[in-house]
Amino acid sequence: MKIVIAGGGSVGVAIATDLAERNHDIIVLEQDSNIVAKIREQIQSPHVKVEHCDACEVKSLAKAGVQSADVMIAATGDDEDNLVVSWLARSQFAIGRVIARVNNSRNEWLFNENWGVDVAVSIPSLITSLVDEVVEVGSVVSLMDVAQGRMELVEVTLDSDAPVIVSNSALNEIGLPDVAR
Repeated sequence: MKIVIAGGGSVGVAIATDLAERNHDIIVLEQDSNIVAKIREQIQSPHVKVEHCDACEVKSLAKAGVQSADVMIAATGDDEDNLVVSWLARSQFAIGRVIARVNNSRNEWLFNENWGVDVAVSIPSLITSLVDEVVEVGSVVSLMDVAQGRMELVEVTLDSDAPVIVSNSALNEIGLPDVAR
């Protein structure tokens, strides 16, 4: 699979390294030439190509060869850039799957299909949810919206004396409502 990652910071490089180890073909796009040189030294994989370009410009994306990508990952440290990259990936290059990093959880509402985003990943929201989990036993914690907001991944924390815990019930034995499957 061909995957393009916009942003050559620590997040983009970590994603590129992990995906290259799974034999995907990766293109990392970075606008800072010093960072491009460091990434090229750091990642010694035939599966990773690093391009010096501005991922917010259509001409730069075309020159980097993103038109044949299966997935675009907007992983810069700037939410505005990630939105622009996502929108260009979908509207100008018809990339089938667009994943975007959300740096500021207050901007999370923008990362939707209108901006070309299939999956928005907000580390601040995930960490907040994990803290909520520790604090609020018996609560439902929203972890992430998926499928353009049509589904939600939630976590339910139960008291240790809840009937399903005491009876050691398997998930398929719990009679969940249809909307929870």
